[in-house]
Amino acid sequence: MKVKVYTRYFYLFTLLIVLVLLFSFLDLYFGSVKIPLRDVFSILLSAESEKASWVNILYEFRLPKLFTALLTGSALAVAGLQMQTIFRNPLAGPYVLGISAGASLGVAILVMGFSSVIVFTGISFMGNWAIVSAAWIGSALVLFLIFIISLRVRDIMTILILGILLGSAIAAFVSILQYFSDESMLKTFIVWTMGSLGGVTKSQLLVLTPGIIIGLIISLLSGKILNVLLLGESYAASMGLNVKLARFVIFISTSMLAGSVTAFCGPIGFVGIAVPHIARMVFRTANHNILLWGTLLLGALLMLIGDIISQLPGSQNTLPINAVTALLGIPIVIWLIIKNQKLSSLM
Repeated sequence: MKVKVYTRYFYLFTLLIVLVLLFSFLDLYFGSVKIPLRDVFSILLSAESEKASWVNILYEFRLPKLFTALLTGSALAVAGLQMQTIFRNPLAGPYVLGISAGASLGVAILVMGFSSVIVFTGISFMGNWAIVSAAWIGSALVLFLIFIISLRVRDIMTILILGILLGSAIAAFVSILQYFSDESMLKTFIVWTMGSLGGVTKSQLLVLTPGIIIGLIISLLSGKILNVLLLGESYAASMGLNVKLARFVIFISTSMLAGSVTAFCGPIGFVGIAVPHIARMVFRTANHNILLWGTLLLGALLMLIGDIISQLPGSQNTLPINAVTALLGIPIVIWLIIKNQKLSSLM
C-alpha cells in the first residue's frame, strides 16, 4: 500500500515539475514584444539572436521576472501553509500576523509621511532600496511585537486575533497618511500596493533570493514540527516539543518569506490562502514533509500562470499582479468551501 502511495507522489511531483518548467518557458515567451520561439531557445542556449534588443529584453527583464515569480509564489504558498497549520485556521495566510501591514506602514511613512512635512518633487532619488528597507523595518517591528505577545499569551488563537487587530490598526494609520499625503506621493504608494514582479532588478534579486531561500530551508526542515503542531499545542507539549521555540522558528520563517516578497513586490494576496488547500486536495495527505514540497511547486506554478495572465498576451498593457492573484485565488477558495461544506474539513 505504501509503495502505491509513494509511486503516486512521484508521479504528482514529476507532473508539477514539468508544468513549472513549461509555464516558465511560456512566461519567457509572452510579453509586449513578440520574440519568435526559435530565438527564445537560441538566446537561452547561446545568448545570441538576430536582434540585440531581444537578448536585452530576455536577460534584463523577462528572466529576472521569471525568477521573481518562482520565488514569490513558493514563498507565499509555504508561508500560508505554515500559518494555517500553526493557527489551525483554514483562512489564515502569510499576512495574518500583520507582516504585510507592517511593511505597508514602513513604505507609507517613507513615501507619504515625509511628504506631509517636506514637499518632494519625486521619490526617484531615494531609489528602490529605500522602499525595500522601509518595508523590512516595518515588518520586523510587527514581528518583534507579536513575538513579545506570544511569550506572554499561550493561546495561539488569541495571538491570531491580536495579529488581525494589529494589522487593522496599522491599516487605519496608513489610511490617515493617505488622506494627508501629497498627490504624487500617494500615487507612488498606490502603485506599490498593486504589486509587481517586473520591477525587481538583478541587483534586488541578489537580496531577495537568499532571504527567501533561507526562509524556505527553515520551513522544509520544520515538517515534523508542523505535523506535531497540527494535532494541537497541548499534544505537542506532551510529546516534548518546545512550543514557544517552535512558534518562534515558524514566525521567523514566515516573516522572512512574506516580508521579503512584500518589500520587493508589494502585497500579493490569496496565493498563501488558496495554494495550501489545493496541495491538500491534490496530494490527499496531512503529512507536511510531502505538503511543503507540493505547496512550494504549486505556489510557483500559480504565480507563473498569474504572471502570464497579467501580461495580457498580445497586448501592450500589464495588469497588477495583486489583482490577478485575487481573481485566481478567490474562486478557488469559494469552490473549496462549497465542495467541502465546512472549512474545517480542509485542514
